[in-house]
Amino acid sequence: MEVTRDLVLYLEKLARIELSEGERETTQRDLQDILTYMNTLGELDTNGVEPLSHAFPVANVTREDIVAASREPAQVLANAPNRKGNCFRVPKTVE
Repeated sequence: MEVTRDLVLYLEKLARIELSEGERETTQRDLQDILTYMNTLGELDTNGVEPLSHAFPVANVTREDIVAASREPAQVLANAPNRKGNCFRVPKTVE
């Protein structure tokens, strides 16, 4: 596929942007280079190559979930400026 000036103008309209003439030429050249490179990649023999989600192994680094005793409600609510029973009372935010 060849990137033409008309295609760049069309993409400007889709993106709702306005490029100067110099930017149009640069964009046309850059898009053409990208498509040429993609065509080169498409010619590579990838038989036997498994798809990857990442170029290197990724592992989540998380700690073990350890069950521990929690605090008593009275301790948790000790510094609450406003409470009702065993709950925090906060200002109403939605009418």
